[in-house]
Amino acid sequence: MIDAPHHTGGCDPAPSRSRIANVLADAAQAIDRRFGWFRLPKPLGLAVLIGLRAGLRAHNLVDTGPHPDGPLPPDEPGEHLTRTLDGTYNTPGDPRAGSIGCRFGRNIPLANTRPEDDARILDPNPRTVSTTLLARDEFRPATTLNLLAAAWIQFEVHDWFSHRPSEAEPFTVGVADGGWWGPTMTIPRTATVPAPDPADPPTFVTGESHWWDASQIYGTTAEAAGALRSGKLGQVILDELGLPPVDAASLVARSPAAANAWVGLALLHSLFLSEHNAICERLVARYPDRRDDQWLYDTARLINAALIAKIHTVDWTPAVIAHPTTVAALRANWFGLLGERVARRFGRLVDNEVLCGIPGSVREDHGVPYSLTEEFVAVYRMHPLIPDELTVRGLADDKILERLPFPELGVRHIRQRLTEIPMDTLLYSFGRANPGALTLHNYPQHLRRLDRGEDQPLDLATIDILRVRERGVPRYNEFRRQLRLAPARSFADLTDDPRWARELAQVYDTVEDVDLMIGLYAEPKPPGFGFGDTAFRIFVLMASRRLSADRFFTTDFRPEIYTEAGMAWVRDNTMRTVLLRHFPTLAPALTGVANPFAPWRSR
Repeated sequence: MIDAPHHTGGCDPAPSRSRIANVLADAAQAIDRRFGWFRLPKPLGLAVLIGLRAGLRAHNLVDTGPHPDGPLPPDEPGEHLTRTLDGTYNTPGDPRAGSIGCRFGRNIPLANTRPEDDARILDPNPRTVSTTLLARDEFRPATTLNLLAAAWIQFEVHDWFSHRPSEAEPFTVGVADGGWWGPTMTIPRTATVPAPDPADPPTFVTGESHWWDASQIYGTTAEAAGALRSGKLGQVILDELGLPPVDAASLVARSPAAANAWVGLALLHSLFLSEHNAICERLVARYPDRRDDQWLYDTARLINAALIAKIHTVDWTPAVIAHPTTVAALRANWFGLLGERVARRFGRLVDNEVLCGIPGSVREDHGVPYSLTEEFVAVYRMHPLIPDELTVRGLADDKILERLPFPELGVRHIRQRLTEIPMDTLLYSFGRANPGALTLHNYPQHLRRLDRGEDQPLDLATIDILRVRERGVPRYNEFRRQLRLAPARSFADLTDDPRWARELAQVYDTVEDVDLMIGLYAEPKPPGFGFGDTAFRIFVLMASRRLSADRFFTTDFRPEIYTEAGMAWVRDNTMRTVLLRHFPTLAPALTGVANPFAPWRSR
C-alpha cells in the first residue's frame, strides 16, 4: 500500500502531502461506495485501498493519552539496540509508547467510545445473543484454510492483547436457559484508568506490550524469560517433548492468556522456540568470535520476531483474505510494489515504503503515539475458527487414528497429548483439518461451557459480546458510520441470509441495536475473504501501522542491528521453510501447497 515518499531538506512537504492524501481518500471513498473495491480490476482496486488507508490514517487514529505510569528517562544513543522485555524504548522520544501498561488507543473519536451504561450494556441479554445467534448448530468449515491458521491467530493475539481484570463488582447476566450456571452467571469487569481529560471516557491498559515482539514465547518478565534460557550461546531450553521445562512454563502460565492454551498453541510455541535456537546456531557459525550469550539471545529474538511478523503478513493474512487485490496489497506492505524478486536481487533501491516495502523504511506513526486499539481487539474476536474435534491422521498413510474432542486438547492435556502423538503427526493433522467459518451459528459449544476447573464455567460467546459493549466500541451500524461506511438500513440489508435476518429481528428491537460482532459475522464477505469488509477497514489501517511505527521493522531493520546473517534469515524464510527445517517429514504434505495455512495434501 502507498504513502507519499519521505523528503529531506528544502520546504516542508507536509501540507502538499496532506492535500494529496485528502484527494486520494475522497476519490477512493466515492469509487468504493459506488462499485466496491473488490469488484474492481486489481490495479484500480489497489489504488482505491491506498486512498481508503489515507483516509483512515487521517481520521481513525486517536490517541487516548500517555502511559499512566508517567515518562521514563530518554534513550541514550546506542543504549537500547534490542527489544526490551516490557516494550519500552522502541519509540525515540517516547520510551513508554506501546509498552506494558500503556493505554489502548482508538480508531474512532473519543466521544463515541463511552462504555454502555448498566441498563444498555445488558440489552439484549448477551447470553440470549449467544444462545440464539452464535451457538453452533452444525460445524461450518472454512474450506480454504487449515487448522494451523486458527492456532496461528491465537498465537499472535497472545503477543498483542491483554486486558487487566477489575476488582469492582462483576456483571451479573441472567441465564434463562439454565445450564451449568444456574439462574445467573457472573463476569468480571475490565479494569479502567481515568483518561487524562476527566471529560473523556475511561481508558483501558494492556498487560502485554503492543509491539510485534514475540512476547508470547519469550515472556514479559525477567523471571519468566530467565527460566527459559540455557545460559549458553543464546539458546532457550526445550525438553524431550519439545516444550519449555515445566518450571519455565509455570512462570509463563501466570499470564492471563495462558489459561487459554491448548495443543495448537503448544505446537507453535515449540516451533518458534526451536527456530530461535536454530537462529542462534546460525549466528555462532557466521560470527564465531561473537559467542556472548546475551548478544546471541537478543539478536536471535529480533530475527525471530521479524520472521513471525513476515509470516503473518505474507502467509497467514493472504490465506484468510485471499482476494487477488488484498494478496497483492499485503505483499506490497512487506516487499513493496517492486516485489520480492527485485528486493532479492537489488536490495532496497529507494527509501520509499510504497516501492520497496515497510521493513527498512523510515519509522512513521502518522502523528499519533503507537498503540493497538480497542477496535482492533474487537475485530479479532474469532472463536468460531475452533472446530469441535481434531481428527488425528497418520503421517505415513493419512489414515484416521483417532478423533479428539477439543476439551481433550486444552491446557491440562497438552503434555499428555504430546507424549502420545508425535509432533509432526499433530502438525500434519492440523494441516489436513479445516477451522470453522466466521459466521453466525458457528461458535463452538465447548467454548460456550468452558470448564477451567473454577467454581463456574465460562460462556466465551457471552463474554465476547459483553466485552465489546463494556469497552466502548460502538455497535455495528455506528461502527460503520465511524469508518465512513453506509450503515445497514434493515436486518435484510445487513445480511444476505433471510433466515438470519429473521433471527436478528427476534433478538434486536432495531438494526441499530445489533452488536458489532454479530454484524461482522452476519454480513456478506468479499470473494476469498474469511471475514467481512467492515472488519477489513480496521485491518487496512492497523496491519501496516504495526510495522511502520516499530523502529525494529523500519529505521533499525538493518544489518548493523540484525547482522547480515539475520537479515538474510528473515529474507529467505517463510512458514514453509520453518516447518520443514524442524519437521522434514512434512515435505510430501506441503508439496504443491501454495500457502502453508491452506489445506495440505494427503499422503
